Amino acid sequence: MSQHRSSAIDGLHQAAASLLEGFYGTLPPYAQLPHSLVETDFARGAKLNVDLFFEYLRRGAEPSEADTRELVELAMDRLRDGTPLADVLERYRLGAVFLWHRLRDSVGDESLLLEASPALLEYVTLVSARIATAAAQRSHDPRWELLERRRGIAEALLTGRDPVEWADGPVIPVADAFLVAVFRLCGSNGGPAAALRHRVEAIPGVFLRLDTGGWTALVPMARGDDGTAALAGLTARLPAHVPGRVPPYWVGVGAASARAAIPAIAAEARVLAELGRCLSRREIICRRTDLHFEYTVAVSDAARPGLAALLAPLDAQPMLAETLETFVDTGFNQLATARLLMVHRNTVTYRLSRVHELTGLDPHRPADAMTLSAARLARRLESASFAP
Repeated sequence: MSQHRSSAIDGLHQAAASLLEGFYGTLPPYAQLPHSLVETDFARGAKLNVDLFFEYLRRGAEPSEADTRELVELAMDRLRDGTPLADVLERYRLGAVFLWHRLRDSVGDESLLLEASPALLEYVTLVSARIATAAAQRSHDPRWELLERRRGIAEALLTGRDPVEWADGPVIPVADAFLVAVFRLCGSNGGPAAALRHRVEAIPGVFLRLDTGGWTALVPMARGDDGTAALAGLTARLPAHVPGRVPPYWVGVGAASARAAIPAIAAEARVLAELGRCLSRREIICRRTDLHFEYTVAVSDAARPGLAALLAPLDAQPMLAETLETFVDTGFNQLATARLLMVHRNTVTYRLSRVHELTGLDPHRPADAMTLSAARLARRLESASFAP
């Protein structure tokens, strides 16, 4: 290889690597997987693919099976999560298209790009074939069949169907009562999210269904358990969390004493988990008993936008909005509000009177104070894209 060609390929390699940062956000998400569960894997896989492809372009020798083993395993992880093989392979096509178009727009050496295009096609075909081969081999693995069956049972229970349709083959015990735990993930740290999922999967008799926000776990409850023991067992499996910090995930929970109650309890637990996310609660476990007021506002779909609009007159008055926030957070304690804001109590009195003038609601009247609290909560949910 000439020095000029080697330098040109190195430059193209660096340009491709620099494009990876925004790569994930340009592709449609896996339909049934939470972003934070796969983003770390995706970033690792994208870097491996770029590095292997340019090594192939330099040497002209296709990557060995050992070279692509990690890529194949990452793809198998997605299949294990329930993603169809077609969706996994489609990522390679979309990735190649993305890379080609971005490089074409940012690199001036068209001759090198023309030389690289057939190599890119050959590389994508090679890796896709190895992934498809591995998928075909694993499809005959009894463990994969068992995973598929367990996913089917979870889907049946969560949609109110009898899991008896999955009774053929090896018997999979299904409890009569479950603690329903809906996980909502935060941030983009897929490593801890994957480790968390593996911890939950290890609970005996648990069934798991993934979705775009996290997953739902059905934890079996023993006879006579009202959910307390099952919740204690689940909590013991969760990684340690630093008190006082916003957690990387939240778990909405509810006890279904019979299989028929699972869909309704799951819907409630989704709202609770989403409340944890939108409100950035410091507590990981979100129970109805701890969030009665918030839950009532959250499920009031028709009323929530109107409630949020009640505070619109304060948008141009951030000082008044902050005073109201603090007043509500202190349990409507005017003296505590003054101390936290480091102002005189009379200043708080004046600001709250201005809130009354602008909104028509008096923070000192119990009924109006509750309406303002609900409006504040509704606005926070609306701004956080509440979507149970």
